[in-house]
Amino acid sequence: MSVLLVDGLNLFTRHFIANPSMSKHGYHVGGIVGFLNGIRLLSDKFSPSKICVVWESGGSQKRRNILPEYKKHRKPQKLNRYYNDEIPDTVQGRDNQISVLIEILKNTPICQVYVPDCEADDVIGYLSRYTFSDSKQVIFSSDKDFYQLLSDNVEIYSPTRKGMVTKSDLIKNYQICPENFCLAKSICGDTSDNIPGIKGAGFKTIAKRFPRMIGPEEVSIDEIVSFSEIESRNKRSPKIFKEVAENKSKILRNWKLIYLDIKNLSHDQIQRIHTSIDTFSPRRDKISTMRILIREGIQTLDVDRFFLSLVSCKN
Repeated sequence: MSVLLVDGLNLFTRHFIANPSMSKHGYHVGGIVGFLNGIRLLSDKFSPSKICVVWESGGSQKRRNILPEYKKHRKPQKLNRYYNDEIPDTVQGRDNQISVLIEILKNTPICQVYVPDCEADDVIGYLSRYTFSDSKQVIFSSDKDFYQLLSDNVEIYSPTRKGMVTKSDLIKNYQICPENFCLAKSICGDTSDNIPGIKGAGFKTIAKRFPRMIGPEEVSIDEIVSFSEIESRNKRSPKIFKEVAENKSKILRNWKLIYLDIKNLSHDQIQRIHTSIDTFSPRRDKISTMRILIREGIQTLDVDRFFLSLVSCKN
């Protein structure tokens, strides 16, 4: 059994900002059309027996409690040059398209998961590590946080790279194994999420100075800090050791922000995940889907081809 786990907002946003499709009513529908065509292409490529689309729910309050600046001041996504000033780039337009997508997907064998007050990353992490741990998995996302989930069973399809990222790719490109990717990123920080890292730390530097992180054995924060304390006693040693030795609390904080596991999910949130999967009833209602498309004035989607691509999806 193969499972396709889709970071829904990640896929939607890529098409919302780039796909110029318009409805016959004069509204921008590029997010809808691009998303559904994207699902079709992914399903054709991987022939999954299950597809789960995980929707973002507004972020994690737990993470904001740890670091109030977490993901603050992110620049809003802008529609690309095709639109000039003719189409307002509004939150309402984006949300309307997502609502239509959710309505359409309810007529398909695609399971949707939405859990309030947490990030889609945490839900996908839980599904990958626990719910579908015995299955071959493909995760669709451009978010590198998912690199920590890579294994012999888990691969990532990156739309940014337009190809697969595997465990061996990570080791080859970063010199760091998936088991230690979260620790490496906790040291480096993540400017896109407003997570400050250790001064002078980059993945190449970490791989060079902490070679144990390339191996399959998970290295702990305490081990890295202890090693750095010893190395920093040598006055000729690189400054990275001193920085790591003196910033254990920052690395630990970053770990809590980046690590994908049950620690960022409450009992109720985990139950919501289980309920979404266990009670899901697949549908193949092409007629209802066409009615929605007609209502929205969407004429550029091949409905027959879309449903045909889902033939392998049993759920």
